[in-house]
Amino acid sequence: MGCEQWREVLSAQLDGEATGAEQAGADAHLDECAGCRTWLDQAAAITRRARLTVAAPGPDLADTILAALPAPAPSHHDFRKRVVLTLRGLLGLLGALQLVLGLAQVGRGPAGGHDHAGVLGVGHLWHESAAWNVAVGAGFLFVAARRTRPAGLVPMLTAFVGTLVLLSVNDLLTGRVDTARLVSHGFLLAGYAIVVALSRPRLRPGAPPAHGRSDRSGWRLNADEAAEPAQLRLVPPYPGSARVRGRRAA
Repeated sequence: MGCEQWREVLSAQLDGEATGAEQAGADAHLDECAGCRTWLDQAAAITRRARLTVAAPGPDLADTILAALPAPAPSHHDFRKRVVLTLRGLLGLLGALQLVLGLAQVGRGPAGGHDHAGVLGVGHLWHESAAWNVAVGAGFLFVAARRTRPAGLVPMLTAFVGTLVLLSVNDLLTGRVDTARLVSHGFLLAGYAIVVALSRPRLRPGAPPAHGRSDRSGWRLNADEAAEPAQLRLVPPYPGSARVRGRRAA
């Protein structure tokens, strides 16, 4: 061992943490090393002075030190939280607009582009469409006000939006709907996109960052590993066993 390692042992000895073997070795080294003896005398004097000196009260520098620290860098958690709050605010606005459109549709009759002749109960079909608009708007507002993932709403909205897009394209090609009416569906499509985004697990504020994370499970099963042979267990004789009956018979 060099002098640096022995001085670590001597420092532990001053603190009462050195073992008996370490103290014996340090004493033998001090008999041969004048530099370590001088270092030990200085260290002992500093230790004694630090333990006996009363610390004088000084100014409180906590605020100055904290003010000099660099500002913490934004974390992934803060960024995802801001994104989620923005999406929820937009979804709440779209839900309110969709709800107003549905309620306005309830108060008026079928428009010319939607008044299909020969269809029974056209007024009721118009009211069903208005009820869907009101329900979707209320659903958007409900999702915007909650913190949980709206994964359960995605299948229903996907079927509704997909069917609506196909029917709207067909009605547009056949001239059975006005373009202005199709523009109002933009609120529904935008709200649907936000709901799908909010249903992603990576946008949860409490979730770990997605960088470097794999969706695969960390568990692995090695099918080629040979099974260990079962150990032999000695079962003691119990009353009623064949061994006991044989002993009784004997």
